[in-house]
Amino acid sequence: MTITDLSSILDGPAQAEGFDPGISDEELLHCYRTMQLVRAFDDICLKLQRSGRIGFSIPNKGIEATQVGAASALRKDDWFFPSYRDFGMAMYHGVDPTDMMHNMFGNSLDTARGRQMPVHFSFTDPIHFVSISSPLGTHVPQAVGAAYAMKLRGEDKVALASFGDGSTSTLGFHSGMSFAGVWKAPVIFLCQNNGYAISMPSHEQTASSSYAIKGKAYGVPGVRVDGNDLLSVRAAVAEAAERARAGEGPTLIEAVTFRMGGHSTSDDPSAYVPDSEFAEWRDKDPIDRFERFLIQRGTLDVAEPELIYADCLAQVDAASKAAQATAPPALETIFSDVYAEIPDHIRSQGQAAFELAGRLGEAAAGDGAFPL
Repeated sequence: MTITDLSSILDGPAQAEGFDPGISDEELLHCYRTMQLVRAFDDICLKLQRSGRIGFSIPNKGIEATQVGAASALRKDDWFFPSYRDFGMAMYHGVDPTDMMHNMFGNSLDTARGRQMPVHFSFTDPIHFVSISSPLGTHVPQAVGAAYAMKLRGEDKVALASFGDGSTSTLGFHSGMSFAGVWKAPVIFLCQNNGYAISMPSHEQTASSSYAIKGKAYGVPGVRVDGNDLLSVRAAVAEAAERARAGEGPTLIEAVTFRMGGHSTSDDPSAYVPDSEFAEWRDKDPIDRFERFLIQRGTLDVAEPELIYADCLAQVDAASKAAQATAPPALETIFSDVYAEIPDHIRSQGQAAFELAGRLGEAAAGDGAFPL
């Protein structure tokens, strides 16, 4: 399939009788359920943060189709270099919400052992999901380096670098695009254009006619798709992956979408997003649009959406309770997680720390406040 500028399959070809989405009904339902699971995870994390049980979360509401559509076009042995608004990529490929909740609480089962902020997931199983990084753009050249290594090894894999529109203003974006274009690295750049870099609207950030057009300067083809249309995102990423695996190099995809909430749980979007803009994008809700398509197709019954979401909420609620009941990392892991054999001078410092903790008690997690 050839992707045209700002293409929308759900509003076009999908309306035709006998339309073939290119994936099975079972897979379509898996995509739908994953989007609902992302929204349930979002809803519960917001409640956890507001009640002071976790310190921070990143809203994903409105971006679900971009995340899940992209993930559905890639394989488990590909490499994901995600942004902090990519919950759905991990969930689609089988990461359990409980494992993600361990990170939200920073407990002893967190893959980072509490050394990372909430929402900064990293997994090696069941997929290669490289740790989310707060500084914008830093993971873009990392994805290019990994992709180039795959190329040198002759591996049939691609790397996906996902980032927001704000990251296109960083040196990492420029460096990554430049090297990828020269090396023809098998990497896909997915720009989630949600209209705002925290509070800065796109028209104040770039004079380019689009973000996709930025690829032209680097010799990288760019396409612009409806980011609230799961099938359009999937088709664009699938085509980009096919090009990459064939040795044709990178692709820049701009998925036009909108976050229906703040940049984070520490942000008030009403201070800079007009009510009319929220209203406009609520009518384009990606879950509602995909749901209508599935019902029209006969793949989903009209009574099922409510049941599916309730089930997702129950799953995430159970995950949050399990994570909250898990003990925090033991103090000694500060040392044992770093050294195979602890040097004597570090051991003595550790002993002093243990004795201090024994007298005063270990530090608590805080009251849910966060400085960002």
